[in-house]
Amino acid sequence: MGREAGAGGAGRFAVGLVWALVLVVLWLWGKEVTHGQGALSAPATGDVAAVGRPRGVPLPPPVPPLPPAAPQRLEVPSLGVTAPIVPRGLDGAGGIEAPPYEMPQTVGWYGAGTAPGADGAALLVGHADTDTRPAVFHTLAAVRPGAVVRVRRADGVLAEFTVDDVGVLPRRGFDADRAYGRRDPGRAELRLITCGGTFDRASGTYSANVVVSAYLTGVR
Repeated sequence: MGREAGAGGAGRFAVGLVWALVLVVLWLWGKEVTHGQGALSAPATGDVAAVGRPRGVPLPPPVPPLPPAAPQRLEVPSLGVTAPIVPRGLDGAGGIEAPPYEMPQTVGWYGAGTAPGADGAALLVGHADTDTRPAVFHTLAAVRPGAVVRVRRADGVLAEFTVDDVGVLPRRGFDADRAYGRRDPGRAELRLITCGGTFDRASGTYSANVVVSAYLTGVR
């Protein structure tokens, strides 16, 4: 507000260009997720379709977004998940760094993007298993619309989200906008992401990504 129309248009163009580049990077990351050191992994559960938003599930209205603040802890009560959150960047291949492989019960937050609870879509990633045992997002595909997800933030706020969509997106023809893009303007949204589908032992890769979408419905 208060800027000349031309400057505002240039600013909006620049912001749009940045987000377009982010989506391209994340699309490449989604296609190249593998099982191994530093990579997201998941149980070999078989390719499944998106659960989506089933009819008859009442979902609460969204609440206004919060100012940005770093996340510290994730809670998914329906899955029995309580895990610390650490900021992560991009790896050498341009993908989001998962938490260190030696920290399988930790969730990574893409710190250069949206903070959970702020306006936009915040991205949280985690391992689903290791070579020897289940990891933090091992049962992520089992969460259902209507489930509660809580994020404790550095500003002392407990941001409460409600799951509204669960999908398993195939790597072939990966839909980056559905996985990482905002669903509704003006909402604070959250994505929980790991790998899923079938595991190809020859290539060491999984066939899909599990993507859980949620939106801010409460603040404490």
